[in-house]
Amino acid sequence: MPTRRHTLGLLAALPLARPARAAPSLAPRPLVIGHRGASALRPEHTLASYAKAIADGADYVEPDLVPTRDGVLVARHESNIAGTTDVATRPEFASRRRTLTIDGTQETGWFTTDFTLAELKTLRARERLGPVRPQNTRYDGHFDIPTFEEVIDFVAAESAARGRVVGLIPEIKNSTHFHALGHTPEDTFLRVIAAHEYTRQAPLEVQSFETGNLRALRGKVQAINPRARLMLLMGERGQAVPDIAAAGGRATFADLMTPDGLREVKSYADVIGPSNTDLIPRDASGAWQAPTTLIDDAHRAGLLVHSYTCRPENRFLPRQLRNAAGDDARNPEGSIAEIRRYLDMGLDGFFTDDPALGRKAVDDPI
Repeated sequence: MPTRRHTLGLLAALPLARPARAAPSLAPRPLVIGHRGASALRPEHTLASYAKAIADGADYVEPDLVPTRDGVLVARHESNIAGTTDVATRPEFASRRRTLTIDGTQETGWFTTDFTLAELKTLRARERLGPVRPQNTRYDGHFDIPTFEEVIDFVAAESAARGRVVGLIPEIKNSTHFHALGHTPEDTFLRVIAAHEYTRQAPLEVQSFETGNLRALRGKVQAINPRARLMLLMGERGQAVPDIAAAGGRATFADLMTPDGLREVKSYADVIGPSNTDLIPRDASGAWQAPTTLIDDAHRAGLLVHSYTCRPENRFLPRQLRNAAGDDARNPEGSIAEIRRYLDMGLDGFFTDDPALGRKAVDDPI
């Protein structure tokens, strides 16, 4: 029979329960989503970034998807690759620099739709935020641009090696823009996920800032993977919804954040993805102001909320949580405190550039 001392020792070894949250989440456990992988620690959208995110405990990793000239979906945050590859140093591609208008904004650079996959594969990835994350620049030139299929196979391999399922949360970027160029990224996306055993079974959440492609994908994605969900990403409140604006409409994301707007969103999506500043706005100095009711309103409409983006450097934190180490200094304690504040509002999941900190915020008791 165990002694009292032995019993107390067993109790001390048990993990401490995290206190009940101030507002209940609709998710059994809030999700930690590796934003472009672990982009605070490795150049974004590289296999190294996804590997680090998975090693650090991300529940999902995020490949943003854009097409090449020959219609292959690759993992880049945007079609303009000027800031995330070494294309500007390649004289053979100098003539391809040009200006395009994407969702009403003019951009100058080099665009994936002007390159075949074979040409893109000759380029090397670079750190996008070099002045903020100089430690990541040591990896410049080490990695290529992965295709969506390569990301799927990589995540499947990591899942098999680690003995845990890792979800994928791909974003179909700038759908209206790419359709105007003659591409059909949604059709390509459906073909790719149907062709891979992993994406037919693993957790899958499809993102878009546009409403039309989510409406078109609803049911089609679930026919391939019954576990799949659709997420409407939300820009700033005053920003026009890209596909609605392209069709002559005037709706803004603020319209979709109202209780009536959220009920309409529920007809074609399962999740909303607002910015963190739509959960708790900030003033001109970056200080937190009063929280909004967006999470509660979304929950009442039956929607999950997965917000973006938690970043560990002082410059990205609310003023109340910054320390005195400088704008570009990492502030893990501040980042964890920020995440826990959103979780205490009932947040169901969040994108983070540093999944290890996100894991700690979710799992560790205060």
